[in-house]
Amino acid sequence: QVQLVESGGGLVQAGGSLRLSCAASGSTGSIWTSGWYRQAPGKQRELVATINSRASTNYADSVKGRFTISRDNGKNTMYLQMNSLKPEDTAVYYCNAETLRTAYWGQGTQVTVSS
Repeated sequence: QVQLVESGGGLVQAGGSLRLSCAASGSTGSIWTSGWYRQAPGKQRELVATINSRASTNYADSVKGRFTISRDNGKNTMYLQMNSLKPEDTAVYYCNAETLRTAYWGQGTQVTVSS
């Protein structure tokens, strides 16, 4: 079992920055890839960024050049640095971690970008 807890969401003006954190606990050694997803009202959950065990990263086109995913293995924590935020980035952001058998999700953290 893996437990994920997100933090760092909030309200920010367009052009501003936020950093989300995702603290993992439990069987963290079994995680082979992790990432951030988001869901805006009335829309499906979508991938934002992922990072695997080799630290290879992948980003949605909509966030490339603005968001950076990283992780600190010593702290079992993953981050999402979000710069140049836009109103369309407003959503609930979810942390995800996958083992060979199971996908785990955090409870989500709200990010609201005002214009």
